[in-house]
Amino acid sequence: MQRTPLFDEHLALGAKMVPFAGWEMPINYSGGITQEHIAVRTNAGLFDVSHMGEIRVRGHEATPFLSFVTLNDPAKLKPGRGQYSMLPNDFGGLIDDLYIYCDAANDFLVVCNASSRTEVVKHLQALASTYEVEVYDESDNWALLALQGPGSSLLLSLHLGDQLLEQKKNSKIVTRLQGVLVDIARTGYTGEDGFEIFCRPDDARKLWRSFLFEGAEPCGLGARDTLRLEAGFPLFGHEFTSQTNPLCSDYAWVVKDKPFYGREAMWGRKCEKQLVGLRLLERGIPRQGYELYKDAENIGEVTSGTISPLTRESIALGWIKKSYAVLGEEISVEIRGQKVAATIVKPPFYQS
Repeated sequence: MQRTPLFDEHLALGAKMVPFAGWEMPINYSGGITQEHIAVRTNAGLFDVSHMGEIRVRGHEATPFLSFVTLNDPAKLKPGRGQYSMLPNDFGGLIDDLYIYCDAANDFLVVCNASSRTEVVKHLQALASTYEVEVYDESDNWALLALQGPGSSLLLSLHLGDQLLEQKKNSKIVTRLQGVLVDIARTGYTGEDGFEIFCRPDDARKLWRSFLFEGAEPCGLGARDTLRLEAGFPLFGHEFTSQTNPLCSDYAWVVKDKPFYGREAMWGRKCEKQLVGLRLLERGIPRQGYELYKDAENIGEVTSGTISPLTRESIALGWIKKSYAVLGEEISVEIRGQKVAATIVKPPFYQS
């Protein structure tokens, strides 16, 4: 099990540690997931996401290379800007979803999920052989903190002042914070305004302690999951997998009409299933893998589900047969042998 530079900090705060993608990570702290979730929705929460992978793509043909291997269009990125993207395989599904930052002309930082890091690096390096580009794994050189919530900008402004006012969503700047050199991106995975702060591993503890002292709530992977689900964000390994076609989801906008690796397989696949949002009409907790029904017909399954800590509604995402993917359609979720009524809705389930 790998550990982030903040492992001892988590233990000192009473975190419940769990294995996650080969890492020992905090699922929640002593206050619990609901307290952490509400803190992000109302003020500021602080996450250690140093397990994420960071991959450098640099060279004369870095832009056309990334345009071919990813689904969004990195050519639109100016230095200091980022975009959500995906890494397609050659049979119509995905290897991972990503965030791509343009640090300079033909110099990009690709952030991937911890569980996919090895496969992403291997895939990119294999395809880079025909381009004038270097691809190397920088993950061990970075720690990553996510400061999220409506109070996050106020907290950061105590240190950055007017510099923060100029930072727009999806932008990334290099600056000093508490005397530490950092990259700060105005991005996140919670549905709230927020920032992701890249720093050297040896500097992570100083920044972590500073943000907590100034009022941020320490948050674990549990709240990270309920927040992203409430916001309707997909999670690779749940909503998206090697078999799922993003064109059959609300994230079809990511797939730009351009040449890309695996285009024929993805573009040519008929959408037999659709990714939808579900709100239960009765009590119950929908879990990944629970089957979905229309009357007696099995029409799909839940990919993620929870009880919203904010609204106390039971919510879920799932893939269902396309013919039933109609807003307002009433279906049911089988929970422990009982069919529980649900209706198809359009995420997000909560919007700040």
